[in-house]
Amino acid sequence: MDEELPEVLSSEEVYAGRLVRVARDTVREGGQTYVREVVGHPGGAAAVPLYSDGSVAFVRQYRHPTRRFVLELPAGKLDPGERPAETAARELEEELGVVAGRLEQLSEFYTTPGFCAERLWVFLATELRETALRREEDEIIEVVRMPLARALRMVAAGEIDDAKTIIGLLLAARRLGVETSDG
Repeated sequence: MDEELPEVLSSEEVYAGRLVRVARDTVREGGQTYVREVVGHPGGAAAVPLYSDGSVAFVRQYRHPTRRFVLELPAGKLDPGERPAETAARELEEELGVVAGRLEQLSEFYTTPGFCAERLWVFLATELRETALRREEDEIIEVVRMPLARALRMVAAGEIDDAKTIIGLLLAARRLGVETSDG
């Protein structure tokens, strides 16, 4: 389909932080003009670390926007010039202290395209071997490891509610031929 994209008439940066930028864009589409606020983000990558015993590992950490602790896949933002697979591999080593012998891309998606340009890649990490932890200075995390089947039950029960983690687990289960429901 060959659609004409709306025209961006102006873009004003209203905030530039360490991680995100916020712009106010004026857009013209089909004779209408409107304003959109856009959060710019460098993108990120996550990995589903699958151990040889069928267990997966998560990080549990406080996420201030939610005002609670969240169970999620190891993940991080892309550094300038870094490919998503490199980011996923770096985060596995930093947060879990493992190196993946194999990284297989499961998906790439926009996290919240209504206002945010963040694109996220999710990988299945297998053939894991232990190495040294290399946590960043401000990372306060707990590693939680459990059978993949239990993690899938937690997704179904709403106990895991982080989008990248849900997507990663469901796609990993599908790739591995693991049933994702009780029925």
